[in-house]
Amino acid sequence: MRQFFETLWSHPPAHVVLRGSAGAVTCGELRDATERAVENFRAIKPRVIGLALDNSPAWATLDLAAMTAEIPLVPLPFFFSPGQLAHAIRDAGINCILTDQPQNFLQLFADMGVTVSACQGYTILGQPMMEFHLADVAPAELPTGTLKITYTSGTTGNPKGVCLGWEAMSRVAHSLREATGANADDRHVSLMPLSTLLENIAGLYVPLLAGACPVLLSLAEVGLRGASGADVKKMAATLNACDATTTILTPELLRGLIAVTHAGGALPKNLRFVAVGGAAVSAGLLAQAAQLGIPAYEGYGLSECASVVSLNTASENLRGSVGKPLPHARIAFAEDGEILVAGANMLGYTGDATRVSRDDYWPTGDLGFLDDDGFLHIIGRKKNVFITSFGRNVAPEWVERELAQHPAIMQVAVFGEARPWNAAVIAPVSATLESVAAINDAIRDVNRHLPDYARIRRWIPARAPFQPANEQLTANGRLRRDAIFAAYRAELDNLYEEETHAVL
Repeated sequence: MRQFFETLWSHPPAHVVLRGSAGAVTCGELRDATERAVENFRAIKPRVIGLALDNSPAWATLDLAAMTAEIPLVPLPFFFSPGQLAHAIRDAGINCILTDQPQNFLQLFADMGVTVSACQGYTILGQPMMEFHLADVAPAELPTGTLKITYTSGTTGNPKGVCLGWEAMSRVAHSLREATGANADDRHVSLMPLSTLLENIAGLYVPLLAGACPVLLSLAEVGLRGASGADVKKMAATLNACDATTTILTPELLRGLIAVTHAGGALPKNLRFVAVGGAAVSAGLLAQAAQLGIPAYEGYGLSECASVVSLNTASENLRGSVGKPLPHARIAFAEDGEILVAGANMLGYTGDATRVSRDDYWPTGDLGFLDDDGFLHIIGRKKNVFITSFGRNVAPEWVERELAQHPAIMQVAVFGEARPWNAAVIAPVSATLESVAAINDAIRDVNRHLPDYARIRRWIPARAPFQPANEQLTANGRLRRDAIFAAYRAELDNLYEEETHAVL
Protein backbone atom coordinates (compact mmCIF):
# COMPACT_ATOMS: atom_id res chain seq x y z
CA MET A 1 0.00 0.00 0.00
CA ARG A 2 2.87 2.34 0.79
CA GLN A 3 4.11 2.12 -2.81
CA PHE A 4 0.66 3.04 -4.15
CA PHE A 5 0.43 6.18 -2.02
CA GLU A 6 4.05 7.13 -2.66
CA THR A 7 3.28 7.02 -6.38
CA LEU A 8 0.08 9.01 -5.95
CA TRP A 9 1.55 11.73 -3.74
CA SER A 10 4.74 12.06 -5.79
CA HIS A 11 3.07 14.49 -8.21
CA PRO A 12 3.57 18.24 -7.76
CA PRO A 13 0.77 19.81 -5.64
CA ALA A 14 -0.69 21.61 -8.68
CA HIS A 15 -0.79 18.47 -10.84
CA VAL A 16 -4.38 17.45 -11.73
CA VAL A 17 -5.07 13.88 -10.53
CA LEU A 18 -8.90 13.70 -10.70
CA ARG A 19 -11.75 15.40 -12.50
CA GLY A 20 -15.33 15.57 -11.29
CA SER A 21 -18.56 17.40 -11.93
CA ALA A 22 -17.15 20.46 -10.13
CA GLY A 23 -13.93 20.48 -12.14
CA ALA A 24 -10.33 19.46 -11.66
CA VAL A 25 -8.80 18.23 -8.39
CA THR A 26 -5.08 18.72 -7.89
CA CYS A 27 -2.76 16.36 -6.08
CA GLY A 28 -2.43 18.86 -3.23
CA GLU A 29 -6.22 19.18 -2.89
CA LEU A 30 -6.75 15.42 -2.93
CA ARG A 31 -3.98 14.83 -0.40
CA ASP A 32 -5.32 17.52 1.97
CA ALA A 33 -8.88 16.16 1.71
CA THR A 34 -7.69 12.58 2.25
CA GLU A 35 -5.61 13.55 5.31
CA ARG A 36 -8.58 15.41 6.85
CA ALA A 37 -10.80 12.36 6.29
CA VAL A 38 -8.16 10.11 7.87
CA GLU A 39 -7.99 12.40 10.91
CA ASN A 40 -11.77 12.25 11.23
CA PHE A 41 -11.82 8.45 10.96
CA ARG A 42 -9.15 8.12 13.60
CA ALA A 43 -11.10 10.44 15.87
CA ILE A 44 -14.50 8.73 15.54
CA LYS A 45 -12.98 5.21 15.31
CA PRO A 46 -15.64 3.50 13.17
CA ARG A 47 -15.59 -0.28 13.14
CA VAL A 48 -16.74 -0.63 9.51
CA ILE A 49 -17.63 2.22 7.13
CA GLY A 50 -20.46 2.06 4.63
CA LEU A 51 -20.02 4.38 1.64
CA ALA A 52 -23.24 5.25 -0.18
CA LEU A 53 -22.13 8.08 -2.41
CA ASP A 54 -22.49 9.02 -6.06
CA ASN A 55 -19.42 8.85 -8.29
CA SER A 56 -17.23 11.83 -7.47
CA PRO A 57 -13.75 12.80 -6.28
CA ALA A 58 -15.25 12.67 -2.77
CA TRP A 59 -15.92 8.93 -3.24
CA ALA A 60 -12.27 8.44 -4.17
CA THR A 61 -11.12 10.54 -1.21
CA LEU A 62 -13.06 8.51 1.34
CA ASP A 63 -11.96 5.23 -0.23
CA LEU A 64 -8.30 6.30 -0.04
CA ALA A 65 -8.76 7.59 3.51
CA ALA A 66 -10.30 4.35 4.75
CA MET A 67 -7.37 2.42 3.25
CA THR A 68 -4.87 4.77 4.88
CA ALA A 69 -6.60 4.44 8.26
CA GLU A 70 -6.89 0.66 7.71
CA ILE A 71 -10.64 0.65 8.37
CA PRO A 72 -12.81 -1.79 6.40
CA LEU A 73 -15.01 0.01 3.87
CA VAL A 74 -18.18 -1.32 2.25
CA PRO A 75 -19.23 0.38 -1.01
CA LEU A 76 -23.04 0.35 -0.96
CA PRO A 77 -24.38 0.32 -4.54
CA PHE A 78 -27.09 2.84 -5.36
CA PHE A 79 -29.03 0.11 -7.17
CA PHE A 80 -29.39 -2.14 -4.10
CA SER A 81 -32.90 -2.57 -2.76
CA PRO A 82 -33.63 -1.45 0.83
CA GLY A 83 -33.59 -5.11 1.84
CA GLN A 84 -30.16 -5.66 0.31
CA LEU A 85 -28.81 -2.51 1.97
CA ALA A 86 -30.17 -3.62 5.34
CA HIS A 87 -28.58 -7.04 4.84
CA ALA A 88 -25.18 -5.52 4.02
CA ILE A 89 -25.28 -3.21 7.05
CA ARG A 90 -25.99 -6.05 9.46
CA ASP A 91 -23.90 -8.67 7.68
CA ALA A 92 -20.73 -6.52 7.63
CA GLY A 93 -21.38 -4.88 11.01
CA ILE A 94 -21.39 -1.36 9.52
CA ASN A 95 -21.64 1.23 12.30
CA CYS A 96 -20.80 4.36 10.29
CA ILE A 97 -22.40 5.38 6.99
CA LEU A 98 -21.39 8.26 4.74
CA THR A 99 -24.01 9.19 2.18
CA ASP A 100 -25.36 11.90 -0.10
CA GLN A 101 -28.85 10.39 0.27
CA PRO A 102 -29.54 11.09 3.97
CA GLN A 103 -33.34 10.94 3.82
CA ASN A 104 -33.33 7.55 2.15
CA PHE A 105 -31.02 6.16 4.82
CA LEU A 106 -32.94 7.70 7.69
CA GLN A 107 -36.02 5.86 6.41
CA LEU A 108 -33.96 2.68 6.03
CA PHE A 109 -32.68 2.94 9.60
CA ALA A 110 -36.23 3.43 10.88
CA ASP A 111 -37.45 0.40 8.94
CA MET A 112 -34.54 -1.65 10.29
CA GLY A 113 -35.14 -0.52 13.86
CA VAL A 114 -31.59 0.84 14.00
CA THR A 115 -30.79 3.83 16.23
CA VAL A 116 -28.72 6.76 14.92
CA SER A 117 -26.54 7.74 17.87
CA ALA A 118 -24.91 10.74 16.16
CA CYS A 119 -24.71 12.46 12.81
CA GLN A 120 -22.87 15.31 11.20
CA GLY A 121 -22.81 16.95 7.82
CA TYR A 122 -19.79 18.17 5.89
CA THR A 123 -18.43 18.69 2.40
CA ILE A 124 -15.51 16.97 0.71
CA LEU A 125 -14.17 18.46 -2.53
CA GLY A 126 -17.48 20.17 -3.18
CA GLN A 127 -19.65 17.11 -2.37
CA PRO A 128 -22.03 17.54 0.61
CA MET A 129 -22.79 14.42 2.66
CA MET A 130 -23.98 13.14 6.01
CA GLU A 131 -22.14 10.89 8.43
CA PHE A 132 -24.40 8.61 10.47
CA HIS A 133 -23.27 6.59 13.49
CA LEU A 134 -25.37 3.50 14.23
CA ALA A 135 -25.71 2.39 17.83
CA ASP A 136 -27.12 -1.10 17.70
CA VAL A 137 -25.54 -2.94 14.79
CA ALA A 138 -23.64 -5.97 16.07
CA PRO A 139 -20.03 -6.44 14.95
CA ALA A 140 -19.34 -9.03 12.28
CA GLU A 141 -16.53 -11.52 12.15
CA LEU A 142 -14.12 -10.35 9.46
CA PRO A 143 -10.82 -11.87 8.32
CA THR A 144 -7.74 -10.03 9.56
CA GLY A 145 -6.51 -7.51 7.00
CA THR A 146 -9.93 -6.79 5.48
CA LEU A 147 -9.97 -3.35 3.84
CA LYS A 148 -12.80 -3.69 1.34
CA ILE A 149 -16.04 -5.68 1.55
CA THR A 150 -17.84 -5.95 -1.75
CA TYR A 151 -21.37 -7.26 -2.25
CA THR A 152 -22.15 -8.40 -5.74
CA SER A 153 -25.72 -8.29 -7.02
CA GLY A 154 -25.66 -12.07 -7.42
CA THR A 155 -28.74 -14.07 -8.35
CA THR A 156 -30.27 -14.11 -4.88
CA GLY A 157 -31.56 -11.37 -2.61
CA ASN A 158 -28.78 -11.52 -0.03
CA PRO A 159 -25.36 -12.19 -1.56
CA LYS A 160 -22.29 -12.84 0.56
CA GLY A 161 -19.86 -10.13 1.54
CA VAL A 162 -16.47 -10.70 -0.07
CA CYS A 163 -13.61 -9.51 2.16
CA LEU A 164 -10.54 -8.22 0.32
CA GLY A 165 -7.12 -7.08 1.46
CA TRP A 166 -4.89 -4.57 -0.27
CA GLU A 167 -2.45 -7.19 -1.57
CA ALA A 168 -5.08 -8.89 -3.73
CA MET A 169 -6.52 -5.62 -5.07
CA SER A 170 -3.02 -4.28 -5.75
CA ARG A 171 -2.01 -7.41 -7.67
CA VAL A 172 -5.03 -7.07 -9.94
CA ALA A 173 -4.49 -3.32 -10.41
CA HIS A 174 -0.84 -3.80 -11.40
CA SER A 175 -1.76 -6.63 -13.78
CA LEU A 176 -4.44 -4.49 -15.42
CA ARG A 177 -2.05 -1.61 -15.79
CA GLU A 178 0.39 -3.88 -17.60
CA ALA A 179 -2.20 -5.65 -19.76
CA THR A 180 -4.06 -2.52 -20.87
CA GLY A 181 -1.03 -0.30 -21.31
CA ALA A 182 -2.42 2.28 -18.89
CA ASN A 183 -0.26 5.40 -18.94
CA ALA A 184 -0.06 8.98 -17.73
CA ASP A 185 -1.83 10.30 -20.84
CA ASP A 186 -4.98 8.27 -20.20
CA ARG A 187 -8.36 9.80 -19.37
CA HIS A 188 -10.49 7.03 -17.93
CA VAL A 189 -14.16 8.03 -17.82
CA SER A 190 -16.22 6.09 -15.28
CA LEU A 191 -19.61 5.16 -16.70
CA MET A 192 -20.18 2.49 -14.04
CA PRO A 193 -20.70 3.03 -10.30
CA LEU A 194 -17.48 3.13 -8.28
CA SER A 195 -19.32 0.89 -5.81
CA THR A 196 -18.78 -1.99 -8.26
CA LEU A 197 -15.43 -3.65 -7.63
CA LEU A 198 -14.40 -3.63 -11.30
CA GLU A 199 -14.83 0.13 -11.63
CA ASN A 200 -13.25 0.71 -8.20
CA ILE A 201 -10.07 -1.14 -9.18
CA ALA A 202 -9.86 -0.63 -12.95
CA GLY A 203 -11.45 2.82 -13.06
CA LEU A 204 -9.75 4.38 -10.02
CA TYR A 205 -6.70 2.46 -8.79
CA VAL A 206 -5.28 1.61 -12.22
CA PRO A 207 -5.32 5.20 -13.58
CA LEU A 208 -3.89 6.54 -10.31
CA LEU A 209 -1.10 3.95 -10.44
CA ALA A 210 -0.36 4.96 -14.03
CA GLY A 211 -0.28 8.66 -13.19
CA ALA A 212 -3.41 9.23 -15.28
CA CYS A 213 -6.49 11.30 -14.49
CA PRO A 214 -9.74 9.43 -13.76
CA VAL A 215 -12.90 11.36 -14.65
CA LEU A 216 -15.50 10.75 -11.92
CA LEU A 217 -18.75 12.44 -12.94
CA SER A 218 -22.10 11.84 -11.26
CA LEU A 219 -23.98 8.88 -12.68
CA ALA A 220 -26.87 11.10 -13.79
CA GLU A 221 -24.40 13.31 -15.63
CA VAL A 222 -23.02 10.36 -17.63
CA GLY A 223 -26.50 8.99 -18.38
CA LEU A 224 -26.89 6.09 -15.95
CA ARG A 225 -30.32 5.75 -14.31
CA GLY A 226 -31.01 3.17 -11.62
CA ALA A 227 -29.76 -0.39 -12.00
CA SER A 228 -30.36 -0.75 -15.72
CA GLY A 229 -31.63 2.49 -17.24
CA ALA A 230 -29.14 4.28 -19.44
CA ASP A 231 -29.15 7.22 -21.81
CA VAL A 232 -26.55 5.90 -24.23
CA LYS A 233 -26.58 9.12 -26.26
CA LYS A 234 -25.57 11.01 -23.13
CA MET A 235 -22.90 8.40 -22.37
CA ALA A 236 -21.45 8.73 -25.86
CA ALA A 237 -21.54 12.51 -25.55
CA THR A 238 -19.74 12.32 -22.19
CA LEU A 239 -17.00 10.13 -23.63
CA ASN A 240 -16.52 12.68 -26.42
CA ALA A 241 -16.63 15.72 -24.16
CA CYS A 242 -13.98 14.19 -21.90
CA ASP A 243 -11.92 12.88 -24.83
CA ALA A 244 -11.90 9.49 -23.11
CA THR A 245 -9.12 7.02 -23.82
CA THR A 246 -10.55 4.18 -21.71
CA THR A 247 -13.85 3.17 -20.15
CA ILE A 248 -15.71 0.10 -18.88
CA LEU A 249 -19.08 -1.13 -20.18
CA THR A 250 -21.51 -3.96 -19.61
CA PRO A 251 -22.61 -5.86 -22.74
CA GLU A 252 -25.90 -3.94 -22.85
CA LEU A 253 -24.10 -0.59 -22.67
CA LEU A 254 -21.79 -1.72 -25.48
CA ARG A 255 -24.87 -2.62 -27.52
CA GLY A 256 -26.19 0.89 -26.89
CA LEU A 257 -22.90 2.54 -27.87
CA ILE A 258 -22.91 0.50 -31.07
CA ALA A 259 -26.44 1.71 -31.85
CA VAL A 260 -25.44 5.34 -31.26
CA THR A 261 -22.38 4.95 -33.48
CA HIS A 262 -24.45 3.22 -36.18
CA ALA A 263 -26.76 6.23 -36.12
CA GLY A 264 -23.88 8.57 -36.88
CA GLY A 265 -22.61 9.36 -33.39
CA ALA A 266 -18.91 10.13 -33.10
CA LEU A 267 -16.39 8.33 -30.92
CA PRO A 268 -13.58 10.05 -29.01
CA LYS A 269 -10.63 10.23 -31.38
CA ASN A 270 -8.26 8.87 -28.71
CA LEU A 271 -10.47 6.05 -27.41
CA ARG A 272 -8.15 3.05 -27.25
CA PHE A 273 -9.56 0.52 -24.76
CA VAL A 274 -13.15 -0.32 -23.84
CA ALA A 275 -13.28 -3.17 -21.32
CA VAL A 276 -16.51 -5.18 -21.46
CA GLY A 277 -17.55 -7.48 -18.64
CA GLY A 278 -20.11 -8.40 -16.02
CA ALA A 279 -21.81 -10.95 -18.27
CA ALA A 280 -21.06 -12.99 -21.39
CA VAL A 281 -20.44 -10.97 -24.54
CA SER A 282 -21.33 -12.46 -27.90
CA ALA A 283 -18.59 -12.60 -30.52
CA GLY A 284 -21.05 -11.03 -32.95
CA LEU A 285 -21.46 -7.96 -30.75
CA LEU A 286 -17.69 -7.56 -30.48
CA ALA A 287 -17.38 -7.93 -34.26
CA GLN A 288 -19.94 -5.14 -34.75
CA ALA A 289 -17.95 -2.96 -32.36
CA ALA A 290 -14.72 -3.61 -34.26
CA GLN A 291 -16.33 -2.74 -37.60
CA LEU A 292 -17.35 0.64 -36.14
CA GLY A 293 -13.93 1.31 -34.67
CA ILE A 294 -14.93 0.68 -31.04
CA PRO A 295 -11.91 -0.96 -29.35
CA ALA A 296 -13.95 -3.33 -27.16
CA TYR A 297 -12.26 -6.20 -25.31
CA GLU A 298 -13.99 -8.87 -23.26
CA GLY A 299 -12.65 -9.94 -19.89
CA TYR A 300 -13.60 -12.27 -17.05
CA GLY A 301 -13.41 -12.08 -13.31
CA LEU A 302 -15.20 -12.46 -10.00
CA SER A 303 -15.23 -10.68 -6.68
CA GLU A 304 -13.69 -13.62 -4.82
CA CYS A 305 -10.60 -13.22 -7.02
CA ALA A 306 -10.47 -9.43 -6.53
CA SER A 307 -12.18 -8.79 -9.87
CA VAL A 308 -10.41 -9.36 -13.21
CA VAL A 309 -8.80 -12.74 -13.92
CA SER A 310 -8.36 -12.67 -17.70
CA LEU A 311 -8.67 -10.07 -20.45
CA ASN A 312 -8.42 -9.68 -24.19
CA THR A 313 -6.10 -6.87 -25.25
CA ALA A 314 -5.18 -5.01 -28.41
CA SER A 315 -2.17 -7.26 -28.98
CA GLU A 316 -3.78 -10.56 -27.94
CA ASN A 317 -7.45 -10.68 -28.80
CA LEU A 318 -9.62 -13.67 -29.61
CA ARG A 319 -13.36 -13.05 -29.91
CA GLY A 320 -15.36 -15.76 -28.25
CA SER A 321 -12.78 -16.08 -25.48
CA VAL A 322 -12.39 -14.01 -22.31
CA GLY A 323 -8.73 -13.40 -23.05
CA LYS A 324 -5.53 -14.67 -21.54
CA PRO A 325 -5.03 -14.86 -17.77
CA LEU A 326 -3.55 -11.67 -16.29
CA PRO A 327 0.09 -11.84 -15.11
CA HIS A 328 -0.84 -12.48 -11.47
CA ALA A 329 -3.44 -15.19 -12.16
CA ARG A 330 -2.89 -18.94 -12.22
CA ILE A 331 -5.56 -21.16 -13.80
CA ALA A 332 -6.32 -24.82 -13.17
CA PHE A 333 -9.35 -27.04 -13.77
CA ALA A 334 -11.30 -29.52 -11.69
CA GLU A 335 -12.18 -32.91 -13.16
CA ASP A 336 -15.59 -31.63 -14.26
CA GLY A 337 -14.08 -28.63 -16.06
CA GLU A 338 -14.69 -26.06 -13.31
CA ILE A 339 -12.23 -23.17 -13.53
CA LEU A 340 -9.95 -22.79 -10.49
CA VAL A 341 -8.08 -19.50 -9.92
CA ALA A 342 -5.17 -18.55 -7.68
CA GLY A 343 -3.02 -15.44 -7.34
CA ALA A 344 -5.25 -12.74 -5.86
CA ASN A 345 -7.95 -14.33 -3.77
CA MET A 346 -10.24 -12.81 -1.19
CA LEU A 347 -9.45 -13.19 2.51
CA GLY A 348 -12.80 -14.84 3.14
CA TYR A 349 -16.50 -14.08 3.52
CA THR A 350 -18.15 -12.00 6.22
CA GLY A 351 -19.08 -14.09 9.23
CA ASP A 352 -16.92 -17.01 8.11
CA ALA A 353 -13.76 -17.86 10.01
CA THR A 354 -12.34 -19.79 7.04
CA ARG A 355 -9.30 -17.94 5.75
CA VAL A 356 -8.50 -18.09 2.05
CA SER A 357 -4.89 -17.95 0.87
CA ARG A 358 -3.80 -16.25 -2.35
CA ASP A 359 -2.05 -19.52 -3.21
CA ASP A 360 -5.24 -21.56 -2.84
CA TYR A 361 -7.13 -22.36 -6.02
CA TRP A 362 -10.57 -20.82 -5.74
CA PRO A 363 -13.46 -22.76 -7.36
CA THR A 364 -15.17 -20.18 -9.55
CA GLY A 365 -18.35 -22.13 -10.30
CA ASP A 366 -17.69 -21.54 -14.02
CA LEU A 367 -16.96 -24.25 -16.56
CA GLY A 368 -14.35 -23.60 -19.21
CA PHE A 369 -11.06 -24.44 -20.84
CA LEU A 370 -7.77 -22.96 -22.04
CA ASP A 371 -7.11 -23.36 -25.75
CA ASP A 372 -3.71 -24.19 -27.26
CA ASP A 373 -2.86 -20.49 -27.53
CA GLY A 374 -3.60 -19.80 -23.86
CA PHE A 375 -6.97 -18.05 -24.25
CA LEU A 376 -9.59 -18.83 -21.61
CA HIS A 377 -13.06 -19.86 -22.77
CA ILE A 378 -16.16 -19.89 -20.58
CA ILE A 379 -18.78 -22.56 -21.26
CA GLY A 380 -21.24 -21.56 -18.55
CA ARG A 381 -22.08 -21.66 -14.87
CA LYS A 382 -21.69 -25.07 -13.26
CA LYS A 383 -24.91 -24.59 -11.29
CA ASN A 384 -26.85 -23.64 -14.44
CA VAL A 385 -26.09 -26.88 -16.27
CA PHE A 386 -29.32 -28.83 -16.73
CA ILE A 387 -29.83 -32.48 -17.60
CA THR A 388 -32.28 -33.43 -20.31
CA SER A 389 -34.58 -36.43 -19.99
CA PHE A 390 -32.10 -38.30 -22.20
CA GLY A 391 -29.37 -37.72 -19.59
CA ARG A 392 -27.39 -35.15 -21.56
CA ASN A 393 -25.76 -32.16 -19.80
CA VAL A 394 -26.43 -28.76 -21.35
CA ALA A 395 -24.77 -25.46 -20.35
CA PRO A 396 -27.46 -22.94 -21.38
CA GLU A 397 -25.01 -20.01 -21.61
CA TRP A 398 -23.25 -21.79 -24.47
CA VAL A 399 -26.44 -21.89 -26.57
CA GLU A 400 -27.55 -18.42 -25.44
CA ARG A 401 -24.23 -16.89 -26.44
CA GLU A 402 -24.55 -18.33 -29.95
CA LEU A 403 -28.13 -17.09 -30.36
CA ALA A 404 -27.40 -13.63 -28.95
CA GLN A 405 -25.00 -12.94 -31.81
CA HIS A 406 -27.92 -12.56 -34.19
CA PRO A 407 -29.20 -8.98 -34.61
CA ALA A 408 -32.89 -9.94 -34.27
CA ILE A 409 -32.36 -11.29 -30.73
CA MET A 410 -31.96 -8.93 -27.81
CA GLN A 411 -31.92 -11.51 -24.99
CA VAL A 412 -32.45 -15.24 -24.66
CA ALA A 413 -32.87 -17.77 -21.84
CA VAL A 414 -32.67 -21.51 -22.57
CA PHE A 415 -34.44 -24.22 -20.55
CA GLY A 416 -34.68 -28.01 -20.81
CA GLU A 417 -34.28 -29.61 -17.38
CA ALA A 418 -35.76 -33.14 -17.45
CA ARG A 419 -37.25 -32.46 -20.90
CA PRO A 420 -36.62 -34.33 -24.17
CA TRP A 421 -35.63 -31.14 -25.99
CA ASN A 422 -34.77 -27.51 -25.24
CA ALA A 423 -36.92 -24.41 -25.44
CA ALA A 424 -36.04 -20.73 -25.24
CA VAL A 425 -37.62 -17.51 -24.03
CA ILE A 426 -36.47 -14.79 -26.40
CA ALA A 427 -36.75 -11.03 -26.11
CA PRO A 428 -36.73 -9.87 -29.75
CA VAL A 429 -35.27 -6.57 -30.88
CA SER A 430 -38.64 -5.75 -32.49
CA ALA A 431 -42.09 -7.34 -32.42
CA THR A 432 -42.73 -7.77 -36.14
CA LEU A 433 -43.39 -10.71 -38.41
CA GLU A 434 -40.02 -10.05 -40.03
CA SER A 435 -38.37 -10.28 -36.61
CA VAL A 436 -40.08 -13.61 -35.88
CA ALA A 437 -38.88 -14.97 -39.21
CA ALA A 438 -35.35 -13.71 -38.50
CA ILE A 439 -35.35 -15.40 -35.08
CA ASN A 440 -36.50 -18.68 -36.64
CA ASP A 441 -33.69 -18.38 -39.16
CA ALA A 442 -31.20 -17.64 -36.38
CA ILE A 443 -32.28 -20.73 -34.44
CA ARG A 444 -31.95 -22.91 -37.53
CA ASP A 445 -28.50 -21.47 -38.21
CA VAL A 446 -27.27 -22.00 -34.64
CA ASN A 447 -28.78 -25.49 -34.43
CA ARG A 448 -26.71 -26.59 -37.43
CA HIS A 449 -23.56 -26.06 -35.36
CA LEU A 450 -24.83 -27.62 -32.11
CA PRO A 451 -25.08 -31.27 -31.06
CA ASP A 452 -28.66 -32.52 -31.15
CA TYR A 453 -29.09 -32.48 -27.37
CA ALA A 454 -28.23 -28.76 -27.19
CA ARG A 455 -30.48 -27.56 -30.03
CA ILE A 456 -33.54 -25.34 -29.60
CA ARG A 457 -36.76 -26.86 -30.91
CA ARG A 458 -39.35 -24.27 -29.84
CA TRP A 459 -39.33 -20.74 -28.49
CA ILE A 460 -41.71 -18.17 -27.03
CA PRO A 461 -41.42 -14.37 -27.09
CA ALA A 462 -40.75 -12.59 -23.81
CA ARG A 463 -43.49 -10.21 -22.73
CA ALA A 464 -40.82 -7.65 -21.82
CA PRO A 465 -37.02 -7.54 -21.82
CA PHE A 466 -35.26 -9.19 -18.88
CA GLN A 467 -34.41 -6.35 -16.49
CA PRO A 468 -33.44 -5.79 -12.84
CA ALA A 469 -36.75 -3.92 -12.49
CA ASN A 470 -38.74 -7.12 -13.15
CA GLU A 471 -36.15 -9.16 -11.20
CA GLN A 472 -35.22 -11.18 -14.29
CA LEU A 473 -31.72 -9.74 -14.64
CA THR A 474 -28.98 -8.86 -12.16
CA ALA A 475 -27.58 -5.34 -12.15
CA ASN A 476 -24.46 -6.49 -14.00
CA GLY A 477 -26.40 -8.30 -16.73
CA ARG A 478 -26.73 -11.93 -15.63
CA LEU A 479 -30.00 -13.78 -16.13
CA ARG A 480 -32.06 -14.62 -13.06
CA ARG A 481 -33.07 -17.98 -14.44
CA ASP A 482 -35.42 -19.01 -11.66
CA ALA A 483 -37.39 -15.77 -12.01
CA ILE A 484 -37.59 -16.07 -15.80
CA PHE A 485 -38.67 -19.69 -15.58
CA ALA A 486 -41.33 -18.85 -12.98
CA ALA A 487 -42.69 -16.04 -15.18
CA TYR A 488 -42.93 -18.23 -18.31
CA ARG A 489 -43.47 -21.68 -16.84
CA ALA A 490 -47.04 -22.02 -18.10
CA GLU A 491 -46.08 -21.07 -21.65
CA LEU A 492 -43.06 -23.38 -21.60
CA ASP A 493 -45.16 -26.26 -20.27
CA ASN A 494 -47.65 -25.65 -23.07
CA LEU A 495 -44.91 -26.05 -25.68
CA TYR A 496 -44.17 -29.54 -24.44
CA GLU A 497 -47.89 -30.39 -24.13
CA GLU A 498 -48.48 -29.29 -27.71
CA GLU A 499 -45.56 -31.40 -28.92
CA THR A 500 -46.80 -34.42 -26.97
CA HIS A 501 -50.31 -34.09 -28.36
CA ALA A 502 -48.95 -33.73 -31.86
CA VAL A 503 -47.02 -36.96 -31.46
CA LEU A 504 -49.98 -38.81 -30.02
